[in-house]
Amino acid sequence: MPSPSGPAPSGRPPACPEEGPAAGAGPSAGEVRADGYRAVFAVPEFRFVFAAHLLSSLGVVVCEIALTVLVFRITASPLMSALTFALGLLPYVLGGTLLSAVADRCPARRVLVVCDVLCALAAAGMVLPGTPVAVLLVLRCVIAAIAPVFAGTRAATLGEILGGGELFVLGRSVIRIVNQSAQLAGFGAGGLLLALVSPAAVLALTAGTFLGSALLLRLGTLARPARDGARGEERGALVGASLGGARRLLADRRVRALLLLSWLPPAFVVVPEALLIPYADGLGVGPAGMGLLMCSMPVGAVVAESLAGSFLGPRARTRLTFPMGVFAVLPSLGFAAQPSLGWAVLLLVLTGTGISYNFGVDRWFVAAVPDALLGQAMTVMQAGRMTVMGSAMGLAGAAAEYAPLRVVMPAAGVVGAVCVLAVIREVRRTAQGRPGGTVRAAAGAVRDPSGPVRDPAGPVPGTET
Repeated sequence: MPSPSGPAPSGRPPACPEEGPAAGAGPSAGEVRADGYRAVFAVPEFRFVFAAHLLSSLGVVVCEIALTVLVFRITASPLMSALTFALGLLPYVLGGTLLSAVADRCPARRVLVVCDVLCALAAAGMVLPGTPVAVLLVLRCVIAAIAPVFAGTRAATLGEILGGGELFVLGRSVIRIVNQSAQLAGFGAGGLLLALVSPAAVLALTAGTFLGSALLLRLGTLARPARDGARGEERGALVGASLGGARRLLADRRVRALLLLSWLPPAFVVVPEALLIPYADGLGVGPAGMGLLMCSMPVGAVVAESLAGSFLGPRARTRLTFPMGVFAVLPSLGFAAQPSLGWAVLLLVLTGTGISYNFGVDRWFVAAVPDALLGQAMTVMQAGRMTVMGSAMGLAGAAAEYAPLRVVMPAAGVVGAVCVLAVIREVRRTAQGRPGGTVRAAAGAVRDPSGPVRDPAGPVPGTET
């Protein structure tokens, strides 16, 4: 999904006058008792963010399916159709590094709305008759490059809407549940729509979902000033500020460790997922079995995330972070036995449950990053995650050309466990006895909207109440 326009012709960023405050804010997040997901949905603004995200997420999934089918019909090339899917991940690194400063230097609501409108225009451009395949792929890249900026800005906005404490963690959990559910519903809805109407008609519907999301965000969220208080010449060029902010984040040992913890488990988890089609072909299970395998991991993720958010307290969820981060990569070891369809589904469902490790990562990450860089930090996190996932999928496919699946899929579990354990060790080290990292030392202590000044080192794992 989404991103704002690039720098103005002068090389300086476009002016972003701060929007004035809006009335009728409703109850603040700090006044709502963190009692599971009900407390999150009790905040009126979040309900609009949720509805907008649901619309745009479905739009992204359906767009991918429809565009892939359209490209295949035009070219009759499996390579081109596969490239269409790959382009949904690879441009993340561009948007996440070159445009990330937008998330903090412009008012968040404006960024989100502009992002959705740009995605709607890109989807509408795909509908035009006679659009060359090259242009279709460029438009797909535009949507993918916009996505990390949109996601980072929305994540930082959740910190303003819900506060930086437990409600923020649960709000992020709801967003992840929507992402996983959109995969299930989007593939089903996309397949049904393509059976009834043309891919162009489905893409037109996708443009409508982006516009609907933009309208919900514009009408349902408050106008807040940009988090970055700098103005004019102090800000510098957009690309330079984005790269500089990314360097500041990565130079901080605590932030770097948490970024790696958010990136590595998904990178190894997607290896068996990337190889499911050839694995299903080897089992001879047909399209129905293939679809069941593809749905298994999102089902496990939705169930685990929902149960953890509904029935576990903050302390218990935080304690799950390290065990579930390691556990997420272990079920792939079972593919060494070349399991049948039923056992393979079980392994994938178990893999999906590992998503619950994100509860603790979100809490620690928002505590380690200064408010002025929160939007950019979330953008970098999202861009890095999608980039490493896309790279891992490509490497898995390349490895499967030279080694059998019963070797490649379990190897991801072995290497993943070693890497995740090493990162966990670093996260533990940076959480204790640290006076403050590079980023926070420069920015000073940050006040949590829902509580007292946060510890510059971030919470020590297992200490939350």
